[in-house]
Amino acid sequence: MEDKPFYHAVGKEIDIFKIVFENKLPLLLKGPTGTGKSRFVEFMAHELDKKLITISCHEETSSTDLIGRFIIKGAETIWLDGPLTTAVKNGYILYLDEVAEARPDVVVAIHSLTDHRRELFIDKLGETYKAHNDFMLVASFNPGYQRGFKELKPSTRQRFVALSFQYPETKVEQEILVHETGIDEVIAKKLVALGNKVRNLTELGLTETVSTRLLVDAAKLIQSGLSKRLAVKVAVMEPLSDEKQIIDALYDLTDLMI
Repeated sequence: MEDKPFYHAVGKEIDIFKIVFENKLPLLLKGPTGTGKSRFVEFMAHELDKKLITISCHEETSSTDLIGRFIIKGAETIWLDGPLTTAVKNGYILYLDEVAEARPDVVVAIHSLTDHRRELFIDKLGETYKAHNDFMLVASFNPGYQRGFKELKPSTRQRFVALSFQYPETKVEQEILVHETGIDEVIAKKLVALGNKVRNLTELGLTETVSTRLLVDAAKLIQSGLSKRLAVKVAVMEPLSDEKQIIDALYDLTDLMI
């Protein structure tokens, strides 16, 4: 069996996931990028001993990509199941990461799997499949409290049980950095303090802010021998913006706090 993914619980989310799974309900994870949503799903799939299929949705992701398509093999045309159909038939957990980024027909395709029917209609085959008892649909999205993100329609959100993810509390985030990278606790404390500072700088107008993931990346670079300030600049600050004035301000803050 694969090694258990590390996940630091911050509330009752593990219990909630298990009970949602037992009740065959779909689950929506809400929260900004890099707050542990994907890691949480990996952790829970391992906890429940279920196969996980993850789809990273983008603006070109269509229902055909999820459900399947006909392909030509030799002299014949055969049907090839997509990841959604595979998960429905075999009782896997399907995770649609950033589902709001996908094309609207994706949401239409999963509708009948998110209510009492728990079934998938494949138009191209003219067939309907009842979901396996162990099938679970999990989706995530960034709720748009930062500009630049697509929203989910209320009618879609209300088809799911929903869990909100935020950046961890300071002590928890420090523990995550130390566990994930082996970084010194003093350095972890400084990295988290810097992350919290940037998160509160709303006047910069950042589309995204400092995620736990970026702090982990910086800690890894530091552990591998890169200087602390340079590691923070390339792993944390540079990914946040392309505007020179903003980057300069973030660099100044880094020099001040690291």
